[in-house]
Amino acid sequence: MADDTPRGPGRPRAQGHDERIVDAAVELLERGEEITVSRVVERSGVSRAAIYRRWPSMTDLVATALDRGRAPHTIPLEGDLLQNVLDAYTTSSSTMSSTMSSSTMRETYSEERFRLRMRLAMTDRKLAQAYWRSHVSRRRAGMIAVLRAGIERGVLRPGIDVDACIDLINGVFYYQFVVRGVTLDDPEALARCREGIRVAWRGMAAGPA
Repeated sequence: MADDTPRGPGRPRAQGHDERIVDAAVELLERGEEITVSRVVERSGVSRAAIYRRWPSMTDLVATALDRGRAPHTIPLEGDLLQNVLDAYTTSSSTMSSTMSSSTMRETYSEERFRLRMRLAMTDRKLAQAYWRSHVSRRRAGMIAVLRAGIERGVLRPGIDVDACIDLINGVFYYQFVVRGVTLDDPEALARCREGIRVAWRGMAAGPA
């Protein structure tokens, strides 16, 4: 079957280049080596020009490599929205990758990778911002949809700041992992996270929770 997909200007991307480039960057990260274009070229076999066509800077490529193994998640909009959020964040196999509470997520996005991302982001603001723009913001879509559905149904107050509410809920998980130093397989940590979500939801609620 012919490919009728319209192409933009310029040369078409070679198949498999993106994967090889990211593989090379991930390998460098895991070895604790600095990611430079020369090293990525050497390990990937992809030209310097091809790399820069895909990532305008090494900072953007590092952000992509750090995100390997994570994926956007969805939260059902049917039924009890609060319960759906609790399930998605603390029990579902599609749980947010920042919590890493499912075995599926740990296999694709390790605790070591998470801690490396946190360490690099804390010391490199440009990297943190690139990671936010390219990766974190897109994974908030599921929670944005839930909160907007709650507002439309009259469950949540219409004046809530959606972004601030998501930051509040996500912060509960980061605090357990970064400040308390526990993993989110810890039943007590998960219980604190669930209660934190409930407290935040009560603050957003239009009426008695």
